[in-house]
Amino acid sequence: MKIREIDVKIIEDKIAELFVCANQLLPDSTCRAISCAKSIERNPLAQNVLSIMEDNISAAKELDIPVCQDTGMAVVFLEVGQDVHFVGGNITQAINRGVERAYVDGKLRLSVVVDPLYERRNTNTNTPAVIHTEIVPGDKVKITALPKGFGSENMSAIKMFTPSATEEDIVKFVTQTVREAGANPCPPVTLGVGIGGTFEMAALLSKKALARDVDDTNPDERYASLEEKMLGEINKLDIGPQGFGGDTTALSVKIEKYPTHIAGLPVAVNVCCHVHRHMSAEI
Repeated sequence: MKIREIDVKIIEDKIAELFVCANQLLPDSTCRAISCAKSIERNPLAQNVLSIMEDNISAAKELDIPVCQDTGMAVVFLEVGQDVHFVGGNITQAINRGVERAYVDGKLRLSVVVDPLYERRNTNTNTPAVIHTEIVPGDKVKITALPKGFGSENMSAIKMFTPSATEEDIVKFVTQTVREAGANPCPPVTLGVGIGGTFEMAALLSKKALARDVDDTNPDERYASLEEKMLGEINKLDIGPQGFGGDTTALSVKIEKYPTHIAGLPVAVNVCCHVHRHMSAEI
């Protein structure tokens, strides 16, 4: 198989483009989900809030401005074909240059600090990005830009269940996570749920789940059914859009799974606000 060379400048340019666009344009599936929720919402106040959300999304698109003031920490999923060879520089540096261009030149809010505990001084570039790289077959590179706001990120949770845990136990944990979050993550939320692997793998799976469109279907019928079950229980909580009550506390629940150890059953819940931002491109 011939090795395909890709200049890292191409990756940098695409990263810059994706993060600006992802902050200004929500996926069509998310827009449809909000519109559908409004059409079936029984609470008049909640219905009005959903309508305002639609207006905000439309205004951001029309004015070329971010749909939310928290333009997030830059999360990058990079699927690299094993027959790709990067040339022209360091790929990690190229990604961070692209993020810096998106946030500085694109006038997006800069939210990253140098040190998490002792030196919370702004980097003024919104870098470094959080980069997850996966080697896959082929000679293509798929980039997914996921700007993650922290009003919802802060509401996320993980629990190390034992193998004796039931489906109901997991549903209760996910539902309780949303109950405790209340209005803080700007509902209606989208949830990424990671089941399996190790402590850190479950968390990564939950983040990866947020890169899926809200209207896609889990290929495993059992997990597709579990997603719907979780969504149904969450929407009984009556938290509603922005916490004003109603039928629409969540738009979608997405599950990603991975094999795990005989002694464990990790479950992570990554909470995303109604501004469910992500955008992908293949090079």
